[in-house]
Amino acid sequence: MRFDPPLERATLLRRYKRFLADVQLPSGELLTLHCPNTGSMLNCMKEGGAVWFSRSNDPSRKLPGTWELSETPQGRLACVNTGRANALVEEALRAGMIEELAGFTSLRREVAYGQERSRIDFYLEYAQGPAWVEVKSVTLGFDANGVAAFPDAVTQRGAKHLRELAALARQGLRAVQLYCVNLTGVDAVRPAEEIDAAYATALREAVAAGVEVLAYGARLDEHQIAIDRRLPVHLG
Repeated sequence: MRFDPPLERATLLRRYKRFLADVQLPSGELLTLHCPNTGSMLNCMKEGGAVWFSRSNDPSRKLPGTWELSETPQGRLACVNTGRANALVEEALRAGMIEELAGFTSLRREVAYGQERSRIDFYLEYAQGPAWVEVKSVTLGFDANGVAAFPDAVTQRGAKHLRELAALARQGLRAVQLYCVNLTGVDAVRPAEEIDAAYATALREAVAAGVEVLAYGARLDEHQIAIDRRLPVHLG
């Protein structure tokens, strides 16, 4: 996925009201950007750090741009636009980059399923039967050990999705939890049990029920983001 035109760089002044961020351009100009991230963005940003944003030419928009990338306190680069994850995964699926999910004959997005009225991110059809794939964007790194964690805040919705996947797996259907790691300098992924113990428990229960857990990392800069490698998942 290429950014066309390339992203613009700025300095983060503050994030506030969840969806707003004030930045300063190298020229000294001040802008307020849309922050497309509902999470805590823990360890994803630092005031005075570098950020990159896409600028909009839509005259109907209230804000001139969208915050896309951020320099983390550990010196990594994170994609804070969570809306990019599903597009990245679809691009990788269609290119055959995610080997475990290759060979599908059709792909549908946002398909309703489950007893808790969920919508699956990807419904893939194969000759041997379908697969339900739930995607989570991972941007949380605690230190320099190269292990990213999910979630960055308590997520009842995330636990619900794991329950739905586990229910499918118990019926003998293929259910997949896929972590899209939009953070540089990462070698593995784990559940952030210190943040959401219930989610970590739900993940282990889903695996025991037969849910497949995959993690793929991405390379990213102000020009492009692309999924490029499989990462191990440490359940703890």
